[in-house]
Amino acid sequence: MRNFLKQSFASLVGTLLGLMIFFGIGTTAFFLLLFAAATSRETSPQVKDKSVVVFDLSMNITDSEPSSSELLQRALSGAEIERMTLRSVIDTIEKARRDPRIVGIYLDATNPRAAGVTGFASLKEIRQALTEFRASGKKVVAYGVGLGQREYYLSSVADTVVLNPLGMMEITGLSSQPIFLAGALEKYGIGVQILQEGKFKGAVEPFVRTELSPENRAQIQNLLDDVWRDWRTTVGSSRKLDPQKLQAIADSQGLLAPSAAKASGLVDQVAYLDQVVADLKKLTASDEKERTFQQINLRNYAQVSGKSLGVERTSKNQIAVVYAEGEIVDGRGEDGQVGGDRFARIFSRLRHDNDIKAIVLRINSPGGSATASEVMQREIKLTRKVKPVVVSMGDIAASGGYWIASDSHRIFAEQNTVTGSIGVFGVLFNGQKIANDNGITWDSVKTAELADSQTLTRPKSPQELALYQGAVNRIYNLFIDKVAQGRNLPEQKVAEIAQGRVWSGVAAKKIGLVDEIGGLSAAIEYAAKQAELGEDWQLQEYPRASSLEQRFFGRATQEIRTILGIEGVTISPSNPLMVEFQKLHQEMASLQNMNDPLGVYARLPFNFRLE
Repeated sequence: MRNFLKQSFASLVGTLLGLMIFFGIGTTAFFLLLFAAATSRETSPQVKDKSVVVFDLSMNITDSEPSSSELLQRALSGAEIERMTLRSVIDTIEKARRDPRIVGIYLDATNPRAAGVTGFASLKEIRQALTEFRASGKKVVAYGVGLGQREYYLSSVADTVVLNPLGMMEITGLSSQPIFLAGALEKYGIGVQILQEGKFKGAVEPFVRTELSPENRAQIQNLLDDVWRDWRTTVGSSRKLDPQKLQAIADSQGLLAPSAAKASGLVDQVAYLDQVVADLKKLTASDEKERTFQQINLRNYAQVSGKSLGVERTSKNQIAVVYAEGEIVDGRGEDGQVGGDRFARIFSRLRHDNDIKAIVLRINSPGGSATASEVMQREIKLTRKVKPVVVSMGDIAASGGYWIASDSHRIFAEQNTVTGSIGVFGVLFNGQKIANDNGITWDSVKTAELADSQTLTRPKSPQELALYQGAVNRIYNLFIDKVAQGRNLPEQKVAEIAQGRVWSGVAAKKIGLVDEIGGLSAAIEYAAKQAELGEDWQLQEYPRASSLEQRFFGRATQEIRTILGIEGVTISPSNPLMVEFQKLHQEMASLQNMNDPLGVYARLPFNFRLE
């Protein structure tokens, strides 16, 4: 019945939206309809005694709230979006730890559809929350059919890890496989000229090389080694296994059958789901005749009030958490981007808001526009003079992401955070060869030698290249100076550790780029302490969510096209060929995001990913 109502509502809304667009009907009445439908759902799920919270490990976990397009899609389709913010996940686990009605957490690793989405730094903070939950005396049970390394990173904290008899466990180590476009660009006659500072600036290599440079290979290897070392140490500690044993498994076995996984001490039981459900029925004192055990899923439990448990705070004193998630772009930016102008205005408003006592800047960004980074960094620097500004680095906070972090009171990162990449580059494309090969030519009339220097019709001359390189050098030196001042380090030392090189969080701490190993919660606690708030504070998150009307109608035409499937496709992570096409699509999308007015970028090697 519930699905029928959802489908009926979606059909009705789709019809009304079509009529609204066709006849030009105003949005107010339609907005009220959506608002009524959205608010008609139950807002306070019921929690029964001896319940288990079900945590679906395939859930997409991000720093910030869903974009307006996702919210509109949910409203029109009635579909539930399996997504939560990292902060919400951590707070919900803590609430479950304190709630006497909750007796355990069930980690459901049976659906691999979102495998590889959440980064290891975010997983580490979730893992810490699960560890504290288990330490309170409550049970954690994990069950999977195919346990990959990300799922197992969380599952290994459980009291009992169960693998399906037909399942498989993957322990193969980490890899990174950048995609290179130089051959294709050459084949199709697209000219590329590169300007860069920093010998490790791997972001430009996809355009000019067909394989990794020795320097880039070395930095990626070091980064992978650090993250993999943390994985082996953390998992090994929970499972009481020597990290060297885990290394041997990755080197020689890789894919383990259930019996081999149990023999190696990686799992506790090999059993079917119904057997796991039977054990959870005992834990929750559920009737054996019932279909399943007494439970509530994590997303629903997140909606349960935690005031009586001391989880939710109410205070006039506010700590702002600003989420800088996505590529840094010039201007306002779109959903999923960090727009320099938009975020600069946020910091300006927070600086002048007397109720905001401290700010935590949460960064999950590979960088991007150098100009946008500088616009934001200026406002952050001004804000720091008025109130504490603390940085929490997520999975990635590199290049432009580090630029905006450098002038804060304190920087927190996880051991496996990807950071650094202090370097800049420029990419100059031209279409002379592809045009000439197809009979297209240009001529030029100008009043000065450099009048047509911005053209894409030919390669840049040596004189023009020298001018562009001078701009890159200037911005690189500015980057070095900002880091030296913000981190109170000698410029010479910064120059040595810069060069566009990426570091893990643990390595970054050793060289002074990071102050403390810790997650978002640790950064918030530090900010409260610096502002001398004691326990009298509450969080406010930014960017603030748009109003419902803005969410639904802000970019109605484009979003409707997306919702109706006119644009974009969903790519299953279980299809390796389509995953590679998705990588290529991401590289092309990154090119579209390169909108710096100076053509200079502080960005991580393109779409760096651990596999």
